Amino acid sequence: MSLFGKKNSHPQDESLQEGLKKTKRSFFDKVSHAVLGKSVVDDEVLDSMEEALLAADVGVDTTMNIIERLEQRIARDKYVSVDEVNTVLCEEIEDMLGVSQGDSSEPFDFSKKPYVIMVVGVNGVGKTTTIGKLAMQLKAMGKKVILGAADTFRAAAVDQLCIWAERAGVDIVKQEMGADPASVAFDTVKSAVAKDADVVIIDTAGRLHNKINLMNELTKIRNVMGKVIPDAPHEVLLVLDGTTGQNGFMQAKEFTKATDVTSLAVTKLDGTAKGGVVIGISDQFHIPIKFIGVGEGINDLKYFDKKEFIESLFN
Repeated sequence: MSLFGKKNSHPQDESLQEGLKKTKRSFFDKVSHAVLGKSVVDDEVLDSMEEALLAADVGVDTTMNIIERLEQRIARDKYVSVDEVNTVLCEEIEDMLGVSQGDSSEPFDFSKKPYVIMVVGVNGVGKTTTIGKLAMQLKAMGKKVILGAADTFRAAAVDQLCIWAERAGVDIVKQEMGADPASVAFDTVKSAVAKDADVVIIDTAGRLHNKINLMNELTKIRNVMGKVIPDAPHEVLLVLDGTTGQNGFMQAKEFTKATDVTSLAVTKLDGTAKGGVVIGISDQFHIPIKFIGVGEGINDLKYFDKKEFIESLFN
């Protein structure tokens, strides 16, 4: 059974609803005020919805897309009541989240063994914590996991990953601070093959100040892993901090230039009223959101399900 998110659990996840409470309250306070005393959606209601979407950090382009779709829907149907507006909005947002994970009940293709995940993202977004939570959940699923501490430029990053490895009861491969990150990645996948591990998770440095070095480093890490496991890494997971709003868009833009990002994890959504960033990033970058973080607990890292996400915002 999967421990990630909904998939095999009850349809209304209380921790997810709690984690998205600030975004939900911010959005619906604005919309509710706009529709008070109205029976149909008019320009004033649409203006208020636009304001609410922007305040939730959905992003200008995505917000304009949503409002335009609503206007087309109103023009087509001639009449959209206030009672219907949530349904219409849900349908449009779900369509924009169409690149999400679908109906798969597992986060990764475990038929590939070891399944290699390279995790990227700037410092401070919750990258190492996300790796630790992933390791613990995978271990609880019965998977043999090995971590690779390839962020060798910050001693704190290696130390933090070691703490998570011990807490999760999984192996970790590390070298001295300042060591070649590609060397750590190479040793990690070699160890994983030798130990018949199920999953490898490689942490990487989060420096954006020198984009050329970042690109070269991530390319080198990918290349050396491919020498051991030809199709590795199977996943490049970009971690973004949901509280940073539009900065998350910029980070996604830079990392997608630096490497082939295949999925996203958006963290700290419980600490912000800007959870709409999930919608905007998915719409603008067409990269599946695989995980969202809605709290401090191990199980508050959720395997993203677009229907449950929308239900938690609109229910």
